[in-house]
Amino acid sequence: MEHHSTAPLAAVRPAERRPTMRARAALRRTFDRAARRIAGERGAATAEYAVATMAAVGFAGLLVIILRGDEVRGILTDLVRNALTVG
Repeated sequence: MEHHSTAPLAAVRPAERRPTMRARAALRRTFDRAARRIAGERGAATAEYAVATMAAVGFAGLLVIILRGDEVRGILTDLVRNALTVG
């Protein structure tokens, strides 16, 4: 007659199959190192987006300043006028 246990599977496994304390500690150290690496890079993508956005805003501001000048406006007006002139 078979005996069916209601104990969890880990409780009925042979002792040699269970992770040793040394193996558990090594696994824990590995997970801890990985968690520290990930935590150290948290927010890095956000910072990169912020730097790229600030660079784009600065470049746009520089273009606005350049294009507001009378000389550049005259050059652009002549360029459009020559492009539209037939002949």
